Amino acid sequence: MAGFLFSKKITWFVFVIFMWGEGTSVLADGMVPETTVVILHEEDGEATINVKNTDAKPALLYSSIENLPEDPEFLALVTPPITRVEPSEKQLVRVIGQFSEPLKTQRLKRVIFEGVPPRKDATTASVGVTIRQNLPLIIHPRGLEKNPTPWTLLEWSIVGDVLQVRNESPYVVRLSQEILLTPQNRPADIGRTYVLPGEVIRRKLGGPLQSTTGVTFYPATVYGFTVASYAARVAVQGP
Repeated sequence: MAGFLFSKKITWFVFVIFMWGEGTSVLADGMVPETTVVILHEEDGEATINVKNTDAKPALLYSSIENLPEDPEFLALVTPPITRVEPSEKQLVRVIGQFSEPLKTQRLKRVIFEGVPPRKDATTASVGVTIRQNLPLIIHPRGLEKNPTPWTLLEWSIVGDVLQVRNESPYVVRLSQEILLTPQNRPADIGRTYVLPGEVIRRKLGGPLQSTTGVTFYPATVYGFTVASYAARVAVQGP
């Protein structure tokens, strides 16, 4: 069912592009969201965000929810999915929760905003291809206490040449993909910018890691701001 909905969404977006523009030249994107993160509280049922058309011409604003590969469950929708926004005007977009049962942990989705400008005229070969605005959508369960520093709950360990990070907390943790193993100051890559609740990420790094006692990384707050680096202890569990 999810694949069918996704297919319909893409088909409709392609139709919009052909209605508003055609050809090969790239036009500027003028749709700017007012925040860098959207937070939907389960008890509220919805969240809102203003998106401004900063271009000098009207454009169609295409909004959608994108699931993560690790969490494909349908939990929210946006309205309106497609609407015309005049120059310098704002469009209020609603993100509405679709919950079949109470949430137990935070969930992470993506909110996508794309602006499709109109074609210049019937004879001009121009296409409305724009840069996507891709924002995190954090869905917060009813009754879950807010935690401004969830990255402190991550558990780091090394088994042989594998670095492991475990998130046993109910919070989504967002952090830099590149980290630093200490005390050798060896750079490493965990392959992701997030660790979901209950998830374990394992990365085979190669080479001896037994001398590693810590890891330093840059976390991001729930509102998307990068904070000072954070140093965590690493447990070595043997080969």
